[in-house]
Amino acid sequence: MQTTSVQDQISSAIVDGINVARLQDKITQLNLQDQCFINSMKHVDQVREFIGTPKNILGSDLTKHGEIAEHVEVGIRNARDALAGDTVRATFEGVGRTAPEDYLIDGIQVQSKFINGLGNNLEHVLKHMDKYENFGRDRSYYHIPKDHYELISKIHRGESIEGLSQKTINSIQAKIEEIQTKSGQPFNEVVRPGVSDYAEVQQGQVHETLNKHSADLEQQNEKLKDIIHDKHQANLTEGLKAAGTAAAVGGAIALSSSLYLKYKNEGKNLFKGELTKEDWKEVGLDTAKASALAGVTGAAVYGLTNCAGLAAPLAGAFVSASKGVSSLVHDFYQGKLTFEEFQMNSIFVCADSAGVGLAALAGQTFIPIPVLGAVIGSIAGKFVCEILLGEDKKLAQKMEASMQLFLAKVDEVYINVINKINTEFEKIADLRSKAFDLNTNISIIESSIILARAHGVEESKILKNEDDLRSFLFD
Repeated sequence: MQTTSVQDQISSAIVDGINVARLQDKITQLNLQDQCFINSMKHVDQVREFIGTPKNILGSDLTKHGEIAEHVEVGIRNARDALAGDTVRATFEGVGRTAPEDYLIDGIQVQSKFINGLGNNLEHVLKHMDKYENFGRDRSYYHIPKDHYELISKIHRGESIEGLSQKTINSIQAKIEEIQTKSGQPFNEVVRPGVSDYAEVQQGQVHETLNKHSADLEQQNEKLKDIIHDKHQANLTEGLKAAGTAAAVGGAIALSSSLYLKYKNEGKNLFKGELTKEDWKEVGLDTAKASALAGVTGAAVYGLTNCAGLAAPLAGAFVSASKGVSSLVHDFYQGKLTFEEFQMNSIFVCADSAGVGLAALAGQTFIPIPVLGAVIGSIAGKFVCEILLGEDKKLAQKMEASMQLFLAKVDEVYINVINKINTEFEKIADLRSKAFDLNTNISIIESSIILARAHGVEESKILKNEDDLRSFLFD
């Protein structure tokens, strides 16, 4: 039993289902990520809204940066969590404006100390610890400017800091030791860096700071979307899955067909136990062969659809043609076929592919009914030559010469139609090598762009990137 073109189209449908499922999941994930980005920007906008009304910010013009730093801290942390699709962890809810803590992160109290000067930051931490005897000791902790924390940490590690006197360094080290003694914990557990430097939360600078954070979030969002694109590219594992699924289905179809033929031709009923041991061997052999062929078809179609950008029906038809022509090549060299017989049989085998290919070009090329047969024959011949390049180049050249003689006999009007269609098919070159190379992981988007150009789609109508897609959908 041999796999028919119908069975190959079933394998193609299976592969197409796998491809569609992957693409649908990709679209879903990209949409979710876009929503995460929108949610992320909402948190940044909340900070903008807060700092947009300076009179509502506590303190004088010299001290307002303290509360600004708190809102930037909470807003940007939540924006980052939202972008990653995580639950936001920072909040002002349940916190009074004069409470020991300024905000909560993961339910833990945090006090923000954005004071000018390294020593002054630590001094304010110590004063707060004296005032609230449990703070800094019960998992609660302090945030200080990120740039201040980096310098203090270097001093804590014994590194030299340019521009600081030894007296200042000794004073800071003493304060670090005092904080560790009061808390009974390592310094980096009690004092941690905020998301902003000291200068970034000043009234005249905070708007630029938020712009920088927005740009960083947008850049991170693009990286996350790139990861989604990479995860949803065609790959060897999925190709093997496609091959395995096609093999299983092909085997099942072959088994059912073999059992039916046993009943139809020999009157042997499976359900009455009328099949002999030899019958089962025959059925098993047919099933195994069909399963293997279906697996090869599935793998090849997967390669063609994802690497060459072909539609599944055309890919399936081409694979069917490849297998048929390969069999005919064998018969030709065995002396079972003359060249003329080989030529005609090959064209008939590839007529299926030609028909599907013409369907793919429907609406782009007017084909007069009287010339339809000649067109199909010509395209089928092109497929034969393409396939033979991978089988036997000498035979391919002979076939090409024969096809040229065929075209010479066709009316000039018909030649123009055939040439136009052949030009389209020539744009899809080297299909055989692409069909069976599963390691070639060309992105779906790149393949679609190439295919669109091959079929003459206007450059302005081709969606090449996310901006083009966004413009197409919303503008």
